[in-house]
Amino acid sequence: QVQLVESGGGLVQAGGSLRLSCVASGIIFNYYNMAWYRQAPGKQRELVARILSSHVTNYADSVKGRFTISRDNAKSTVALQMNSLKPEDTAVYYCAGGRRVVGPNDYWGQGTQVTVSS
Repeated sequence: QVQLVESGGGLVQAGGSLRLSCVASGIIFNYYNMAWYRQAPGKQRELVARILSSHVTNYADSVKGRFTISRDNAKSTVALQMNSLKPEDTAVYYCAGGRRVVGPNDYWGQGTQVTVSS
């Protein structure tokens, strides 16, 4: 059974930092491209950051320079370090993984709430 379990969400003031983690089980983690998405109330889910199995990364323009995605294959973990948080970063953050570079993700986590107060 494949599981992606996120942790690290919470309430933080604007300008603060949070670190999200996602632990994967049931997959050969090294082979998977991993990503963080977010969905704010009333908005569509959007890609925040992605890290390929090759460790190549890409980011949404709105988080470039503030967020950093990383992976630890030995621990089957992908992390999202979020600095200089803004109220508009408030959303449920989801971890996702897939074998394809292009196409839908194969697996999703349950999400973790991030709330940034002004």
